[in-house]
Amino acid sequence: MPVVSLGMNPKLYIETSIVSYLTSRPSRNIITAARQELTRQWWEAERTGYDIFISEFVLAESSEGDLVAARLRREVLEELPTVELVDEVRELAGSLIEPGPIPSKAALDALHIAAAVAGGADYLLTWNFKHLANAVLRKRIDSVCRLEGYEPPVICTPEELMAL
Repeated sequence: MPVVSLGMNPKLYIETSIVSYLTSRPSRNIITAARQELTRQWWEAERTGYDIFISEFVLAESSEGDLVAARLRREVLEELPTVELVDEVRELAGSLIEPGPIPSKAALDALHIAAAVAGGADYLLTWNFKHLANAVLRKRIDSVCRLEGYEPPVICTPEELMAL
């Protein structure tokens, strides 16, 4: 399995929602605005303590939508290393999809988990509460990863990784 070899810091995979919150215009929704601000604070103050990497899926998702917004997301991502998935790890994504904890309509979320595993991530950073940073699904995600022979990353939000 390929492992992103970066340095001595914990390895961190960022999922697309992180770069989206980081680069988007401030939301009028108070919860979204708070998450955007937490993401910016984490990015400015905490990210250097981690070896950050992404996958082809983050690049593809970040290129969608409004052209100006996509350009801003790509500018943030261009310096980050990209992990490649090998077939065995793609099989992990398949195992995570129904009847696993991830519904087939969210197959991309399973691929994000597999990419984090492929890179040897200690953490998968996300604001996706529906299928990733979900306490109900977490135990099942971890179980599937371990059953397939992989150590799962800790799936968390920037707020959870903020040094106090």
